[in-house]
Amino acid sequence: MSTITNIRQTASDDLGEDNGSSIYERLRDDIIHGRVKANERLKVAELASRMGTSTNPVREALQQLRGEGFVIMTPNRGARVRPIGEEFVRDICEIEVLIEPALTRWFVGIATQADIDELERLQAEIEALNFGDEMKHSTLDLQFHRLMYDRHYNRHAVDLWMRHRQILRAISRGFPTSLSRQSNVLDEHRELIACIKAQDAEGASRAIGRHVDGSGRHIIERMRVSRYAQPVES
Repeated sequence: MSTITNIRQTASDDLGEDNGSSIYERLRDDIIHGRVKANERLKVAELASRMGTSTNPVREALQQLRGEGFVIMTPNRGARVRPIGEEFVRDICEIEVLIEPALTRWFVGIATQADIDELERLQAEIEALNFGDEMKHSTLDLQFHRLMYDRHYNRHAVDLWMRHRQILRAISRGFPTSLSRQSNVLDEHRELIACIKAQDAEGASRAIGRHVDGSGRHIIERMRVSRYAQPVES
């Protein structure tokens, strides 16, 4: 099986929330969507009872959520929910602005004509869809970026990118993409492909940096608008 075909078949499998609902995914979604409040205590026994499982999977899920910054653990006080706000997204995006340009720069050096053809095919699908289905767009966009990153030798960097991708996808799921951001995404993808075709590693690195920064700023803006739109409690 070719690398490109494998990427197509496995891309959706790596988006955990699309394939079953593990304890980790359920807890993460509860935190992101406010069903579990900021600073709320997360008691292992209560969570296990509510989710119909033993305590071990809950402990493992809390450790994973801690590693991703969703949960704070304090000695002798247990786990509590970290507030999910603009600063949380900002921190993730600042890391991604460092990771993704490096991954992209490396990809330009190994990209084949088959890779470029596949990027153009995915881009054509993305443009034809034109954000008509946000979930499908997200899947195609994931395939587009995975094609560039999946063969990189630094698996820690790729795994971190993937975790951040899932987190940002889950956070932004409730926010529509603005028309201006839709246009920018398409333009940024086109610029990136052009740089890869020209074997311009530095240009591609700058293009992906702007792409990541723009996406982060858009999510933060949507979060801010949503927060301000909430009614003030009397």
